Amino acid sequence: MIEAAGLTRRYGDFCAVSDVSFAIEQGEIVGLLGHNGAGKTTIMKMLTGYLEPSSGSVSVDGVAVERQPLVVQNRLGYLPENLPLYPELLVVDYLAYTAQLRGVEPRTAVAKAIAATELEEKALDPIATLSRGFKQRVGVAQAILHTPRFLILDEPTNGLDPSQTQHMRELIQKLAQTATVILSTHIMQEVDAICDRAIILRDGKLVLDERLADLQVSNRYRVRTAPGRDLAGLLARDSTVAQTLDEGQGSWIVTVSGDMDAATGSLAQHVTGAGWPLFELGVVKRDLETVFREVNEESSDAA
Repeated sequence: MIEAAGLTRRYGDFCAVSDVSFAIEQGEIVGLLGHNGAGKTTIMKMLTGYLEPSSGSVSVDGVAVERQPLVVQNRLGYLPENLPLYPELLVVDYLAYTAQLRGVEPRTAVAKAIAATELEEKALDPIATLSRGFKQRVGVAQAILHTPRFLILDEPTNGLDPSQTQHMRELIQKLAQTATVILSTHIMQEVDAICDRAIILRDGKLVLDERLADLQVSNRYRVRTAPGRDLAGLLARDSTVAQTLDEGQGSWIVTVSGDMDAATGSLAQHVTGAGWPLFELGVVKRDLETVFREVNEESSDAA
């Protein structure tokens, strides 16, 4: 488990991260979200022991980072946004060098990392000749040489084309079978595609920490009946209906309060009881981009 308690980081009068706390269990894939400058990279550097917090603490499996940074770093794999690569080295030589720095046997570790990241065809190529996508794979390979229990990836798909992005997503999901993954990004689709949970930051503060399945829960229904029907009028006396919006062509968005299961039956009964056809009745799920926008708007209003 990774635990952050009251993490704060100041640079003079500027507070980059303010009183952020969370816990991440083994096996989770967590998306760390926020606009540029929200504090994502600063938090990652504090989690890895690269940067000391001004106040607060980080522990990994109960080991305090500030007290035993080397112990913690042996359990962590880290891919920074700026790749730590030596362009003049061959891929295999760079990974062997990194393995030695990590204190692991190069031959076995490098072979496993190359296989995991599907770099076999590029193993004997100079890093300088690789595409951005393959360089990202080399970056991931160096992060997993020592088989870490926790993997921290900072903007792993930054600058990749759609095909490379899909390959990186598949790789992260494969790695998550044996490691906890924290993924920092400002791209909503990345978190939607592969994460179990989202932590959203704004101006260095934690504004949301929820599982994606819970975030997508909505109190809105799409009801579709025959065109020309006045659903708003039909539902006017239903106290559980908060709002009814006409989308046109017989489609309506109905916002309800209270128990969703009860609302489903009630809406169906209203429509069929009026003798109208019911072509569609389903919950409108929120996507992560909508949640992100709502959270940031709420935070702006509160400020």
